[in-house]
Amino acid sequence: MNKTKTAMITVCGRPNVGKSSLTNALVGEKIAIVSNKPQTTRNRIYGVMNRGDTQYVLLDTPGFHKARNRLGDYMVKVTRESIADVDAVLLLVEPVAHVGIPEAELIEKIKASHLPAILCINKIDTVEKKDDLLAVIAAYSEAYAFDAIIPISARTHEGLDDLMNELGKYASEGPQLFPDGMTTDQPDRQVVGEIVREKLLRNLDKEIPHGTAVEITRFIERDDEVIEVDATIYCEKASHKGIIIGKNGAMLKKISTEARRDIERFMGTKVYLETWVKVKENWRDNMNYIRSFGYDEQ
Repeated sequence: MNKTKTAMITVCGRPNVGKSSLTNALVGEKIAIVSNKPQTTRNRIYGVMNRGDTQYVLLDTPGFHKARNRLGDYMVKVTRESIADVDAVLLLVEPVAHVGIPEAELIEKIKASHLPAILCINKIDTVEKKDDLLAVIAAYSEAYAFDAIIPISARTHEGLDDLMNELGKYASEGPQLFPDGMTTDQPDRQVVGEIVREKLLRNLDKEIPHGTAVEITRFIERDDEVIEVDATIYCEKASHKGIIIGKNGAMLKKISTEARRDIERFMGTKVYLETWVKVKENWRDNMNYIRSFGYDEQ
């Protein structure tokens, strides 16, 4: 079916509210990395979905947070800019019956943007009583006149059809932006790098993962359809390197095995993954390093 309409939607919310999980649930495959640590998403990730005559493009923004270094400044800038040129904004919140400071700040930005805004209350599978959900709706209705309020669960997919019906209202006549079958504008090697970084976030404690970056130094699709990937993991301290590698290489092996499984699922073919760990001190304060790891200022 020809796509004659497009809807560009920014998904915003505080860190860990489930923005990437929602993007993945709607698109139907893993394109945004998911972690229970804040600041997971560093780049704008577009999720692309084709439904009927409409192509939906989701912008998954880094959660608002106070920038602590140059990379942080860049992430906050990306978030601000991505609210500017879309058809609607989707504010994702947890089922808590008061408006937090990050949410209040986002609501101010939504007001200033004069864009249609949908409130999505995520994680409703964790709410025991319906009255609790009504209290959340009441708190946010008082804070802002949202165009729609939709309770959802990105985990169980409850409410996602209602959400898609609502998003369809903001589609405008326009050409198809991405070809059929394309679910993200991120090149394959970038998604692969993000998958490796997700496993670092999942397996390592505290501050170490945020001081890591992944560079895909080799990405070859062989004639037999096997893909060979070389990934270099950069960290900021020699002591971190030891932790990432682990005793007898056990931690690096675990990270690599988990990443390879997900990469194979994403690419739909067999993958050989080799990983190395290198130290680059204070890379997060060096714009050249930040750019070389793909966090380019678009």
